[in-house]
Amino acid sequence: MKIDLSHQKILVTGASRGIGKSIAQLLAESGAQVAVHYNRNKAAAEAVAAEIGAGAEIFQANLEEARDCVRLVAEVLESFGRIDVLVNNAGIVVPIEQDADTDNFVTGWNKTLQVNLVATALLCHELIPHFSNQGGGRFIHISSRAAFRGDTPEYMAYAASKGGMVAFSRSIARGYGKQGIKSFIVAPGFTRTDMAQEFIDTYGEEIVLNDLALDTLTEPKDVAPTVLFLASGMMDHATGCSIDINAGSYVH
Repeated sequence: MKIDLSHQKILVTGASRGIGKSIAQLLAESGAQVAVHYNRNKAAAEAVAAEIGAGAEIFQANLEEARDCVRLVAEVLESFGRIDVLVNNAGIVVPIEQDADTDNFVTGWNKTLQVNLVATALLCHELIPHFSNQGGGRFIHISSRAAFRGDTPEYMAYAASKGGMVAFSRSIARGYGKQGIKSFIVAPGFTRTDMAQEFIDTYGEEIVLNDLALDTLTEPKDVAPTVLFLASGMMDHATGCSIDINAGSYVH
């Protein structure tokens, strides 16, 4: 089966590396025009856009800033004319130790929630009227197995932010389905990315592998095909669902 997305214009946040990069590559291979969002690494984003082609363009935004989220949507709409799918992939991990003082604790939680959850909500808020006016659209949110099974103590804020993303996605699916808007969760487990390297450096890769049912660590390319399938429209009646890609490390 060949999935043709040549009619689709898709914004992928955090697309300059890791899971977002693999998603952008596969979507473009299927014909989609991809808006490659990045925060700081312009050169990496330019390299991704040049590699995937299909009219891909880069767009900068710091998702910690509300005004940047609003500007990002406006700039992509101005350049592309429309957006058919938003892939909320960008995320951060801020370890917060139990002995952190109040200021550092609150700062870490606020930063994590702002990027992983509030920015996700704001980007969707900006696009819901656009999707409604054009007869529909799809939100695909990259959450985490941590949303369902929790995480280690220093990553509780990360788990909470990803859990909030799940509830948010289901609320969109239930509240806007009659307007043609669909919303999905893809929940990877531990995936070999730059962001995950700190955990590997701290705990060792063997601990990660022992947690899996499979004998290899999940790679970004293992997550991308599910996003492609959801973007195609062939899974629209699964709106509100959560799809696990965690090598059997958490089954619920």
